[in-house]
Amino acid sequence: MLEVETPHGPAHAHLRPAASPLGALVLGHGAGGGIGAGDIVAAADAALAEGLSAALVEQPYRVAGRRSPAPAKQLDAAWTAVVEHLRANELAGLPLVLGGRSLGARVACRTSKDLGAAAVLCLAFPLQPPRRSKPAESRLPELDAVEVPMLVVQGERDPFGMPPEGPRRTVASVAGDHGLKADLEAVGAAVRAWLALLDLKH
Repeated sequence: MLEVETPHGPAHAHLRPAASPLGALVLGHGAGGGIGAGDIVAAADAALAEGLSAALVEQPYRVAGRRSPAPAKQLDAAWTAVVEHLRANELAGLPLVLGGRSLGARVACRTSKDLGAAAVLCLAFPLQPPRRSKPAESRLPELDAVEVPMLVVQGERDPFGMPPEGPRRTVASVAGDHGLKADLEAVGAAVRAWLALLDLKH
């Protein structure tokens, strides 16, 4: 486990290095959960199986013991600091697949261009907040702004909705809801199959 200083306090990065890595998958957690979430672990396992190192990032608010997430700008700044540290040190020279679960997926999307991501992985992307008296704004523009290959793994009964496929976006529908706990094997299989098709040499 590495402690990385960010503009908003220390973050933690838990590294799982591959023997001769082809690249690395860097994942952030959801709003109220941590890096031990089943879908995050399944994705990390899939990355290792495909020869990628994995790094699981804990945002400063979680490291400090808070449950409520920081504002988006703080999340993006802290994530950027961690990814830049990893790129300069432990993951130097490796193409990076950036991603996360729910809120962490949004952070990865928003920062993917500035951080030079080779690809983006979204687990349970919160497309449209459910159960509002008035229709909430869709977050599809955050997905559409990503300019590199992307996989979205979404529960077929996710109350946040199902994102559409796009020119660079693959959507894998798996059993379950936003928690993605119903079929973790399917989550891992979808991530592994997508990673196997990525060309990370460039």
